[in-house]
Amino acid sequence: MNNAQKALVMAAGIFLAIALITIAVVLFISAQEATKSAQNNFSNIQTELSQTAFTVYDNTVVSGSQVINALRKYSDKDQFGIRIVTGKNRAGAWYGKVLRVNVGVESPEYGSITDIEPDGRLAFATDEAQIDYVNPSGKFQANIVQDSSNVIRGIIFVQK
Repeated sequence: MNNAQKALVMAAGIFLAIALITIAVVLFISAQEATKSAQNNFSNIQTELSQTAFTVYDNTVVSGSQVINALRKYSDKDQFGIRIVTGKNRAGAWYGKVLRVNVGVESPEYGSITDIEPDGRLAFATDEAQIDYVNPSGKFQANIVQDSSNVIRGIIFVQK
């Protein structure tokens, strides 16, 4: 082989290497965009799934035993508050965190966490002698409280 053929083979090799590197970069960039899109979709699905646990409390009537179960299940949840208004205690008691609710008790739509200490205790909600007693067979109107980002921050139960 003469020098011209060697130069052509070398140039073709360099051209193929550049082409392969370009294809790899394009594939990497498109895969990166697809990964970001998949992560966003997964995050949205995860948020929806985490909030489906609260759909049973979205403007529904529940029993007192369901209220106590919700209190046991969610009162220790971080950044979450439960308010229970009973027939004996029309002012209601907060459990977990106290929320600042901007709309009335009947249709809470916006809530934010306050620095106020909650006044309710699970022991009082299950003790018939207490003003905060939740009758297991009683009926309660349940409403969820969301913050401005549509994250569920609490539940309000009002005895009917």
